[in-house]
Amino acid sequence: MIGLLAATTAVTLTFVSHAAFFSTQTNQAAALDPQVFVKDATAPAGPGPQDIQHDAGLRPALISDPPESDLFNAQAAPLGLTLSQWLSATGTVDIVPLNANAQNVIVHFQGLSPHGVYSLFQDRDDQQATVYMPLDGVGTSNSFVADAGGSGSMTFLVTPPLTHGSAIILVFHSDGSPHGMSRGGVGINAHNQLIVWLR
Repeated sequence: MIGLLAATTAVTLTFVSHAAFFSTQTNQAAALDPQVFVKDATAPAGPGPQDIQHDAGLRPALISDPPESDLFNAQAAPLGLTLSQWLSATGTVDIVPLNANAQNVIVHFQGLSPHGVYSLFQDRDDQQATVYMPLDGVGTSNSFVADAGGSGSMTFLVTPPLTHGSAIILVFHSDGSPHGMSRGGVGINAHNQLIVWLR
C-alpha cells in the first residue's frame, strides 16, 4: 500500500469490518466485535475485550455466531440489526492530495442500516496514546444519515493530511444522534463498524 506521506496521486482504499481488524490486531482466539453484543444467558456482567462494561446475559458478538443473531448495545438496548447485516457493510475511500497541507477524502458506503446515523472519525496514533478526532476536525460536518437503501457518501477537506499509521473509522450511532467532537459512549451509543488503516 502506498505510504500516504509520500503520495502525490490519488489512492483508493477499502474499508474492513472493525470486528476483523480488532480481532487481528489483538490476536483474539475467536474473531469478535467488542462493541456490539448478543444475548447469552450464561454470560456474567463485566468488561469485554475493550474494557466495555456489559450487562449480564450479554457478550461481545462472535463473527461465527448465527448470522440472524440480533445485536444489542452493552446495556441490552437493541440495535435493530442482525449480525449478518452488521458485517455486510462495505466502503471505500479515495484520498486525493491537494498540497503539502491538505487532502480531499471521499468516502462511499453500502450495506449500512437504512436511515442510520453515522460519523467519520480519524485515529491518529501519536505513539503516546490513540487520539480520535472527527474527520472534519471540528465535529460539525462529519456525520450523515444513510439513505433508504443503506448507502452514504461524503467528501471532506482534511488538514493536516492523514499520514502513515492513521485510520479512518465509520461509527454507527445507535441512539440516532451524532456526538460532535466525541464518538459517544463506545458500546453504548457509538459502535465502530468499518475501518481503514493507512499504511
